Amino acid sequence: MSTVIQEFSRFAHEYDTYNVIQAEVAKALVEQLPSAHYVTLIDIGCGSGEVYKNLVKHDLSFDQLLVLDSSPEMLEIHPSSKKIKKICADFNKFKTFENLSFSPGNLILSSSALQWSEDLDFTLSEISKKAPHAYFAIFTSNTFKTLHETAQIISPIYSEAVLRETITKYYDATFEVKKYKLHFESVREMFNYIKKSGVSGGEKQLCYRETKQLMKSYPLDYLEFEVLFVKATSLVRPFV
Repeated sequence: MSTVIQEFSRFAHEYDTYNVIQAEVAKALVEQLPSAHYVTLIDIGCGSGEVYKNLVKHDLSFDQLLVLDSSPEMLEIHPSSKKIKKICADFNKFKTFENLSFSPGNLILSSSALQWSEDLDFTLSEISKKAPHAYFAIFTSNTFKTLHETAQIISPIYSEAVLRETITKYYDATFEVKKYKLHFESVREMFNYIKKSGVSGGEKQLCYRETKQLMKSYPLDYLEFEVLFVKATSLVRPFV
């Protein structure tokens, strides 16, 4: 395992959107793909389209891109083209995977999404049946580590250890951990970022008074992020 420290020294208010870390993660994920022509790419939890934008940027060609997200609003924002098929679906639901068929030409991608699986074992079990290979980028529980320690709350997402253990049940995988820092001019801007970025997944664990106290006691001028990058070959041999 190698660790890469990526630090963003600019402040959050200088960005047009609040998904700067997710955008960087999608870029790093797509950069791992071998240069080749792909038959069908399947983006699980596609969001507003950062994976697609990087596929285009890196001139990676494909016949078809299936983009799945549970948010109709996100799918509306996602770029459209003749090669893109948008699917409003939740990777926590069995029905989602019933409607996806295995093909040896499929490649699964997922960036900044699978940490929100309600049942990681179920989700990975189903995903592993749909394509022989996959590339994942998943936030770990060390994201906002100091924030959680200061507030004395437990991260709502999976630890690196749990992610590795579950992934290796269904995949022969290699792993790389990357750490990021995002700096802010003020703690207030930092908390505004947390609220608007989606990184917290809508988790609201503190009341107003506790949040105010945390803003006073948080010792850093940046937020920490940790992402597990995964190159995976499915151990499942579906009947086709």
